[in-house]
Amino acid sequence: MEFFVDSHSIVRRIWGKSDTVLFIFAGSAAEFALNKAVDWLYFTGTLPADPIGRLFSTVTYARDIIFSKREEALQTIDKINSIHGAIEKARGYVIPDWSYRDVLFMLIHYSIASFELLERKLTDDEKQEVYDVFYRTGMRMELKQLPKNYSDWLIARDGHMKQDLIKSKYTIDLFKQYKKNLGSTRYKVLIEAQKLVLPNRVKKLLGLRSISFLKPIVPLYKLSRQIHLDKFIKAVLLPSKYMEQIKEIDIIK
Repeated sequence: MEFFVDSHSIVRRIWGKSDTVLFIFAGSAAEFALNKAVDWLYFTGTLPADPIGRLFSTVTYARDIIFSKREEALQTIDKINSIHGAIEKARGYVIPDWSYRDVLFMLIHYSIASFELLERKLTDDEKQEVYDVFYRTGMRMELKQLPKNYSDWLIARDGHMKQDLIKSKYTIDLFKQYKKNLGSTRYKVLIEAQKLVLPNRVKKLLGLRSISFLKPIVPLYKLSRQIHLDKFIKAVLLPSKYMEQIKEIDIIK
């Protein structure tokens, strides 16, 4: 039985724990709000109506690809392409290729940053492995100008952040929607969590200071996982309607 991602891959370890995935989600929520092409999801109305749910769906698609058999993963990628194609047809012009690359690049960065925050530093080979998985995903999506390896990706990633990110009216509105959906307390926690994984360029655009009050709490959270208090912490910090989705993520114990 051939899987899209090998069962022993570091990528499965990264995406098989809910707390790691939640940091991927937190970082993506911030950076996605800055993307110059975010107006595409405003066109459908799905993002402003339910920004948390919409981002969860992006994460769910990524996990479906990572943990599926090869043919099922390819079908999921094709489904994503089909959905985007329908949006393009309705709007009357094509979603720019660079915006797809930005989302792919975003998932690569936050996969690595979140794991290194909560677990350990990745080796160069492991980082290349992470990149390879998303590179294969991008190739199936027929994306152009994808770097061939992780080292080249670092250069491309820097260029994309300089060219494709801007604080706009959509950025401001999305963060308002995050706060509305999460409530003031959870929203503040989200912002502090984002600071732990965001690149400096993203923090600067959002006007966020570098220091997060969560930084000294991270070691305590790691300890809480060992004594199984992390489920309680997640239940307090996350809206109840997302808890079942969070529980389903915990494949790696």
